[in-house]
Amino acid sequence: MILSDEYRLRRLSRALTTWSGALDDSFLGLGRPLGPARVLNAIGHGRSDVAELRTYLGLDSGQMSRLLRGLEGEGMIQTTPDEKDARRRRLSLTRQGQAEFQTYEDLSDAAASEILQGYPDRARLLAAMDLVATVLGRDAIKVVIADPEDPRVMACVQSYVDEISEIFETRFDTAASGDPEADSLRAPKGVFLLALSDGLPIGCCALKGQGAGLGEVKRLWVSPAARGLGLAKRLMQEIEDHARALNMTTLQLDTNGRLTAALEMYRRAGWREIDRYNDNPYAEHFFEKRIA
Repeated sequence: MILSDEYRLRRLSRALTTWSGALDDSFLGLGRPLGPARVLNAIGHGRSDVAELRTYLGLDSGQMSRLLRGLEGEGMIQTTPDEKDARRRRLSLTRQGQAEFQTYEDLSDAAASEILQGYPDRARLLAAMDLVATVLGRDAIKVVIADPEDPRVMACVQSYVDEISEIFETRFDTAASGDPEADSLRAPKGVFLLALSDGLPIGCCALKGQGAGLGEVKRLWVSPAARGLGLAKRLMQEIEDHARALNMTTLQLDTNGRLTAALEMYRRAGWREIDRYNDNPYAEHFFEKRIA
């Protein structure tokens, strides 16, 4: 029998439900179901605002209130008014809650390690997991401003370099390509955007300030786990918004002819080809777009 695509997705859902212990009365053997355990975990990872936590976990107000009351009754968490807005509430772990959070972390890491050790190609397995998690969480992908020297940004740029090197069949030299100075990618000169899927960096794009209303788009990259979700287009649109906010009226970029998907996207988005404007040895196509 050939299984339908829908059945295969449901098969994955069943496997994840069983492995995660979603139906267990005592998640990881610590005496509470998965629901309150997830709330405790999220607070432990810094999600302290009640409203934001509810959105992150996909809960309604009633569910959220019941879970918080239960954890407060156990002495795991405490609630305090926000110092800047008394209408909002902040959550934090008690000393007992911090100890329980760490126990969950240790047990969860051990369970995850067992799965990873059970398959010989760890990189392939992790790539598949990143893909599934990103697709399932596509509506929660965030694009934030990040410092160009942020380790997450540097990891994305390194992935960009590695991928370009593989496509070009030679090591991509960022210095030769006109690697921008970090300061030119910070306000008020420019900006560096980072895309995150539940904390995982999955894409980036930079805007380099050139002066006199001119900016240059650099280092557009989207992880294989996020391709096909429209993220590159979103990053480019947000770059244009930031460029306008920085009083730029014209944007430029360069690219290589082997990057056919990028070429097609730029042309569809209204970029027009222009003459060479730099000495980047890897660039074969040059584009410009008026955004004023």
